[in-house]
Amino acid sequence: MSRIKQQVIIKDTHRGLWYEDGVLARVLEAGRYEIPPDRTFWGQPRAQVEIVIVDIRQRELTIKGQEILTADKVAVRVSIIVQFRVLDATAAIHEVDNYEERLYSDVQLAARRSLASMNLEQILTNRNRLSEDILSDVKEVASLYGVSIVRADVKDLAFPGNLQEIMNKVLAAERTAQAQLVEARTRAQMQQLEAEAKAETRRVDAEAQANVVRLAAQADAEAQRIKSEADVAALTQNQTAGAVYATHPALLRLQELVTLRELSQNANARIYIGFEKHFTNGNSDE
Repeated sequence: MSRIKQQVIIKDTHRGLWYEDGVLARVLEAGRYEIPPDRTFWGQPRAQVEIVIVDIRQRELTIKGQEILTADKVAVRVSIIVQFRVLDATAAIHEVDNYEERLYSDVQLAARRSLASMNLEQILTNRNRLSEDILSDVKEVASLYGVSIVRADVKDLAFPGNLQEIMNKVLAAERTAQAQLVEARTRAQMQQLEAEAKAETRRVDAEAQANVVRLAAQADAEAQRIKSEADVAALTQNQTAGAVYATHPALLRLQELVTLRELSQNANARIYIGFEKHFTNGNSDE
């Protein structure tokens, strides 16, 4: 009797559950495995082997088009994308009938509870809250059947037609207000910079003018000092000369002769000699 062998190859991205007669015998890692035949060579029955393959890669699950009433009674249609992975292959198969369908239901109910507790403004301004609520609500429950939720995010968010038009107008008004605010701030900053530049220019001009006045005053003081020193030097020189002439009259006479010689070289010069004596003598004769 020939023996038929069956082989199963499990990739790194999967795990296998080895069952013998319906009882879990072991968990298979990546590799090649042979499944023995149902009977031996002698026709004796053996345990029936079954291998269940479980994908352990990170995957995405989309909860589509859930229409939910918010806390302020506005109907919104939301789609949520959930990223998850199987951490415990045994629990994923044994604890629930279908772990993907169970995860879908759990996330759907968690999203409904979260959105029903939020008003429209909170939903629009804080979408992260929905992700946080789903993770908080479902994470522990999903771990009981071997699934870990990596993240949950709002994929699409739709409103009724008239509300959508109103929201578009509100968003447009907000964008216009923001643009005007930015423009006003920019204009105020430019005006402030211009005022600061003018003030700095005035300060520099004032400093320059003060320096000019100070330098002029210093120059005048220096010129006055030099003139005073020159006058003092001239007086000192005259005083010295007077003392020398008083001591040596011949030098004074010599200076007079030199002066007369210089005057004689000028055709327009007039020299009067002895007039005082002459006039004095004439008066005495009379």
